[in-house]
Amino acid sequence: MARPLASAILLILIPFASTSSRAQTTSVLHTFSGPDGEYPYGTLTMDRAGNLYGTTLFGGSGCGTEGCGTVFKLTHKNSAWILTRLYSFTGGHDGEYPMSGVTIGPDGSLYGTTSAGGGGPCTAPPSGGGGCGTVFNLRPPATACGSVNCLWTETVLHRFAGGSDGAYPGFGNVIFDQTGDLYGTTEGDVAGNNAIVFELTHSSGGWTKSLVYNFANEFVGSGVIFDAAGNLYGTTGGGGIGWGSVYKLSPSGVGWTETTLYAFQNHGDGYDPLGGVVFDQAGNLFGTTFNDGGRVYELSPSNGGWTYSSLYFFDGYEGSFSAPTVDSAGNVYGTMSPLPGTVFELVRSNGSQEINLYSPELPVGGVVLDANGNIYGTDAQGGDGRGTIFEITP
Repeated sequence: MARPLASAILLILIPFASTSSRAQTTSVLHTFSGPDGEYPYGTLTMDRAGNLYGTTLFGGSGCGTEGCGTVFKLTHKNSAWILTRLYSFTGGHDGEYPMSGVTIGPDGSLYGTTSAGGGGPCTAPPSGGGGCGTVFNLRPPATACGSVNCLWTETVLHRFAGGSDGAYPGFGNVIFDQTGDLYGTTEGDVAGNNAIVFELTHSSGGWTKSLVYNFANEFVGSGVIFDAAGNLYGTTGGGGIGWGSVYKLSPSGVGWTETTLYAFQNHGDGYDPLGGVVFDQAGNLFGTTFNDGGRVYELSPSNGGWTYSSLYFFDGYEGSFSAPTVDSAGNVYGTMSPLPGTVFELVRSNGSQEINLYSPELPVGGVVLDANGNIYGTDAQGGDGRGTIFEITP
C-alpha cells in the first residue's frame, strides 16, 4: 500500500451499536494441503446448485514445489463436501498467482484473472513471479470424466503488456454486461501506474480488449459492478495522491466519463477503500476501508449527490481487501484482517449491533450467502497454514 497502517481514534456507529456475539455453528469444509491449492485469497462464487468455486494463490502442480495457483470446485454431496481441483496454473504465458475469485459466465464456464504470468515486460508483480497478468476462461471436459480430479481446459483471453494496456489484476472479480462483454481492473504498481478498467468484447471466436478508463497516480485493487443503467462503480485505494475514492464510470458517445462519488479524507471517514462496493436493494452503496483500522461505510444517493455514513469502525483491524455482502434485509456481512481476523455481520434493526461470527486467521476474501442464510468464506492461513474453506450456520 502507499501508506503505512494508521492508528484511528474515532468510533462512529450510525446506526449500528456495540459488538456482540450469538450462537452459530462454524464448520471447516476443506483444509488445503498444497497439491490441491494453498492460500485461498479470492471470494468464493456459488452456482445455482449451491456448489462453490474459487482460487488459491499458490499450490497445485505448476511452478515447481510452491505451485503457482489453482482453480477449484467444492461440491456438496450427501453430508460431505468434496473438493475438485479444476486447473493448476503453470506460469509463463499460461498465467500464475490468481488473487481474485472466478465468475460464472453466461455460457456457464468460469472466467477470472491471474495477477502475474502471461509474459509481458513486468518483472515484479505484487504477488511475485513475472509477467503482467492474464484474463482466462476455464471450460469443463467435453465428455464425462470418471476421475475426481478432471482438469478443465484453460484459454487465455488476454495477456496484459503493462503501461496503458494495464498490469497486475488484483482482488476484484471480472463481471459481464448484458451483451456478454467482460469487464475488470488491473491494480497497477504502488505509484498507481498501469491501473485501469478494461473491457473484453467477444467476436469472431476471440476476445478484443479495449480501455474503459486509466487512473492516474491511483491504485485499483478491487473490481467493478454495474447498476441497472449500465454505469460502472468501483474504488481507488489512493496511491501517489489522495486517500482513495468511490467512482462512477458512465458510458458516453466518446468513451466513459469518470465521476468521483466520494473522496476519502482520513478525517473519521477512513482511507484506502481497497475492497470495492456493493449495492443494496434500495440503491445504496456499501464498502470497506483498509488502512485506518477497518471501517464499513455507506453511500446513499441524495439530491443528485451521495451522502457518506460510517457504519462501523473495527479499531485494531487492518481492514478488508473485499467488498461486503448485503442480504435482502439490509444486513451487511464481510471480513476484516489481519491475524486473527473476523467475519462480521452488521444487523440493521432496533438495537442494531455488530456481531462477530467467526475469527479466522487471515480472511482475505469476502463471504457469500446461500438461500438459507448460511455463510461461506475462506481463511488464507487456516488449518496447517495453507488455508481452509468454512461454513457458518446461523
